[in-house]
Amino acid sequence: MAIPSPESRRNPLQWLVVAVPYFWLFLFFAAPFFIIVKISLSDTAIAMPPYVPVFEGFSRIGEFFSQLDFDNYIFLTEDPLYIEAYLSSLRIAVISTVLLLLVGYPMALAMARAPSHIRPTLVMLVILPFWTSFLIRVYAWIGILKPEGLLTVLFQSLGLLGPDEQVNIFRTETSVFIGIVYSYLPFMVLPLYSALEKLDNTLLEAAADLGCPPWKAFWKITFPLSLPGVVAGSMICFIPITGEFVIPDLLGGAQTLMIGKTLWTEFFGNRDWPLASAVAVILLLLLVVPIAIFQNQQKKVG
Repeated sequence: MAIPSPESRRNPLQWLVVAVPYFWLFLFFAAPFFIIVKISLSDTAIAMPPYVPVFEGFSRIGEFFSQLDFDNYIFLTEDPLYIEAYLSSLRIAVISTVLLLLVGYPMALAMARAPSHIRPTLVMLVILPFWTSFLIRVYAWIGILKPEGLLTVLFQSLGLLGPDEQVNIFRTETSVFIGIVYSYLPFMVLPLYSALEKLDNTLLEAAADLGCPPWKAFWKITFPLSLPGVVAGSMICFIPITGEFVIPDLLGGAQTLMIGKTLWTEFFGNRDWPLASAVAVILLLLLVVPIAIFQNQQKKVG
């Protein structure tokens, strides 16, 4: 009598459990992405929606491919505005991620080494800003950073500024970095805290018994073991910061060029949906391809 294989004894519901997230990914990521790709290969038209062709071209494959227009992608490589916007967005995202790591790592480390009975309270304080609207929190920074705002009043009251002097960082990249670090800090702290909380403290005790100074134990033990949290927090912050629109628009000036603002202008200002879709496709590829390569290398190392 043949013995059934483990595969044949699997519950059919297991395949359903696996299929649900893939269906969700296809429905809310892959399908919209292909729609955006198709719009990016269309021509601009004075209509609603403002592009051609729509989807009737699928009935005739030859006609469909003959209507595709790659001029939008060619235009992106020729216009320095978009190249500068991409590079500026990546630069601001990299600097912001480094700042978030420098600010968030000590916070996460202090939370992980705090007494266990107060750690839930500390986690709640980290996520407390999420209870307020993101837009309201950014508008609050306008009241703080503008020349006649609370920061100027504070410095004048402390004697750091004269009565007629003001803090002039509003509508600059400095205010953009402040807004980004404040808004995305919980996304950096929580993955770091999750990794540092699992750290075996006996390793640090053993290093101290062997005469290892605390700073060296940190770089030899704590930081390497927390690298998964560092990578996770950096990815979670870097990806949305690259396409950030609200913070640069409200806190940054006209000289703060980011691809999110350019994308919004093309969609709603110029109503050039095909070009805006091409900008979005290139942005997604710039973010997804390096992440896929990194994950592939991590699997090989593992």
